[in-house]
Amino acid sequence: MSDNATKTSLHPRNIHRERYDFPSLIASQPELGEFVSENKHGDLSIDFSDPKAVKELNRALLKHHYQIAQWDIPAGYLCPPIPGRADYLHYLADLLMDSNGGNLPDGDRIHVLDIGTGANCIYPLLGNSVYGWSYVGSEIDAKALDAAQDNLYANPQFRGKVSLRLQENPKQILSGIIKSDDVFDLALCNPPFHESQEAAMAGSTRKVKNLKGRVGKKITLNFGGQSNELWCTGGELTFIRKMILESKLFRFNCFWFTSLVSKEEHLKELVLALKKANVYDRKILQMTHGNKKTRFIAWTFLNPEQQENWRKKRWGH
Repeated sequence: MSDNATKTSLHPRNIHRERYDFPSLIASQPELGEFVSENKHGDLSIDFSDPKAVKELNRALLKHHYQIAQWDIPAGYLCPPIPGRADYLHYLADLLMDSNGGNLPDGDRIHVLDIGTGANCIYPLLGNSVYGWSYVGSEIDAKALDAAQDNLYANPQFRGKVSLRLQENPKQILSGIIKSDDVFDLALCNPPFHESQEAAMAGSTRKVKNLKGRVGKKITLNFGGQSNELWCTGGELTFIRKMILESKLFRFNCFWFTSLVSKEEHLKELVLALKKANVYDRKILQMTHGNKKTRFIAWTFLNPEQQENWRKKRWGH
């Protein structure tokens, strides 16, 4: 699929299912105009291997579709693909609906934990804009947390709706972040999925080659990414297994724990980890972004009676 094709595989509520309307985006963010030109198919597009173009496209999308007037990230930090990030949130909303008799719990009464919010702070920004959810974002990188806070300060509508917490122990995920009196309807995570810096660079090389058809001597990462954003010892499998283990400590603080899973071959071991943790229920939800298939796992420790009490107390159903 070309970068400008109709993205009909995205979630039905995702406003990015159609081709990018570049004239409208440029009208909202004129700076995008210098990066837009006709591609070989005769369509307006940008060079998706150019990090400056990708960042400007993100600014335009956020301003045009989500009324986020100001957004920035420091050089070298992860620049997230907005359509895919929005998709995860729409499927999370479906998960809440399925747990609430088909009624969508929305507004700031819904509390969401974003594990590893990053400098871009994208899930809180999108989730609050679309569904009104309130967020706590956690992060081990103090510089990234400062950048995320700058994005919140620059957009007054998020004041009081999104708070940030520094994870002071990089060996912990939920411990040190979730407080004893915290209540979260959802926890979400986009874990670092590479096992090493070398694997991350190899993945970036493949990405650039797919975009440009070749790789130069110097790799420019179109979506950027710091080491803790792209890789960790053991990769996503080790990270998510640790998250599952820690979630047992907070079984009554959160209804649904969830995490993206980049590699399908990891699902078998993650399901075993969930069984070992004695979760009450688990789900694997599939998503398709163009030619790329991805998924996330969700688990809860709450039994039917506890879920019903949660619904009545938190969601009014």
